Amino acid sequence: MSGDTRAAPMYCPYCGDEDLRPHAESHGAWECHSCARVFTVKFTGLLTSAVSR
Repeated sequence: MSGDTRAAPMYCPYCGDEDLRPHAESHGAWECHSCARVFTVKFTGLLTSAVSR
């Protein structure tokens, strides 16, 4: 992925519904039309060490 191209969230993290649309007032924000919440999803980073199982 490059630039502003990102995968869209598939489900609302609060209610689990799929009725999501981009929120026009904030870059990277999504609005859920089922529970009326606006949220963002942020990628923080990768772990520096491998996770052992």
